[in-house]
Order: sequence, then C-alpha cells, then structure tokens
Amino acid sequence: MFDDQGREPGTDDRRARVGAVRRRLVREGPPRTRGGAADFETISVPEHTCDRLRDLLIAEGAQTVVEIGLAYAGSALAIGEALVTVAPPRPRHIIVDPYQERDWSLAGWDLLRSAGLDSIATLLSAPSSIALPRLLAEGLVADAAFVDGSHRFHEVFVDLYFLRKIVRPGGLIVLDDVRSPSVRTALCYYERNLGWTVIADAFPREPEAPTAAVGDPRAEPAPRCAAVRLPDPSFEPPFEEFRTF
Repeated sequence: MFDDQGREPGTDDRRARVGAVRRRLVREGPPRTRGGAADFETISVPEHTCDRLRDLLIAEGAQTVVEIGLAYAGSALAIGEALVTVAPPRPRHIIVDPYQERDWSLAGWDLLRSAGLDSIATLLSAPSSIALPRLLAEGLVADAAFVDGSHRFHEVFVDLYFLRKIVRPGGLIVLDDVRSPSVRTALCYYERNLGWTVIADAFPREPEAPTAAVGDPRAEPAPRCAAVRLPDPSFEPPFEEFRTF
C-alpha cells in the first residue's frame, strides 16, 4: 500500500483512503452490478452495520480476519479499515468468494484495490467448504471471522465448523442475516453444544427490510448480525451430552 511517490503511508493516511472509498461506495454504488436496480442495496451490509463490525474488530485488536463472501465489498472495506486502524506488523484479510469474478465481475475486489487493501487481502475463489479446510491444514490462526456466504443451513453449519478450528480460542465470529431461520438454527447448535456466547447489544435491533427473501417485515425488530465469542479454552463435548437445537 504505497502513495503516488512510492512511499508507504502512515496509519492515518491508510484509514483516510479506505474511509473515502467506503463513503463513495455508499454514495455512488459499486462500479458495476449483477443487474437489477436494487441489487447493491439488497445484497450489501448497510453502512451503519459495517461501522459496528469495524468497531468490534478494532476493540478486538484483530490482526487476522477471515471473511466468507465478498460481493460488493461493503463489509470487506470495513474489515480493512479495522485492520489498518489496529495496524499490526502483518495484517491479513483472507476472503473466500467463489463467485466474485463470475457473478460480480470483480467489482468488490476492484474496490478493495482502489482502497489500497489488496496489499493485506487475499481472495480465494474456491467454495468455503474447500477453502476453509485448506486454511486449517496450512495452520492459519485468525482472531475473528465474518460469515456472509451461502445462507443454506448445511453450508452455514460447515462454515462454522471449520471457523471454530481456525479462529483462536476466545476469538470472535460475526454472522450476517441471523434473522434467517437457516442461519439462526446453525448458530443455535454451537451456542447450545459448544459454549459459544452471543455478545449482547453488539448490533442494534432494526426492522427487517420489506425486500428480504425470508421473514415477516412486520415482525419485532431484531439485530441483523450476531457477534459470538468462542470459549477459551476450546473443548469437544462428550457425544452423550448432545443438546437438541
């Protein structure tokens, strides 16, 4: 991440550059979309939610973050802003999105590049069910993860299975769209059986968007995202103690 004169900028300069790209994305939208007038607004995590995600990661002192799903990079830019704010010696942002090129024409990745975050980010184009086991085998240890990939129950469950082995004990996992029954049910297993703890008030309660694919927009406001704390130390429960979810 260098300026026009080839000099490495300081933390404030890096944060300002990322912040400028984030604001431009909110104001103007991405450089290209999959089609449909409201695709960006429907797919992307809202700016205020991304701000909360950024602040959580800064408070966590996160140095290595895994993200499932890139799309238009709203959350990825917030994660990048957190990493350049923490400013560890070797920040890492590993992003898993097999559809970034095919479906989003690299719109999200190009936004990360324009923010200078490609120097700390790695894009893996394999499905998460393949990429995460590889990262585990390579010995990756992350401080936190953000999950916003497939919302099918079995795929969310598998993402969380591998992330609990990649994210350090006591680390943080944030899930988007926990109002979706499939996502919420997958998380419930880990809460009831593996000691994951939802951090109360990490994200505000808000009405569900009328355009949401699932749920009743007339329902009571609920957080869009959930932040959960992994147990420290981690443990494997006896199979006899299985708790239904």
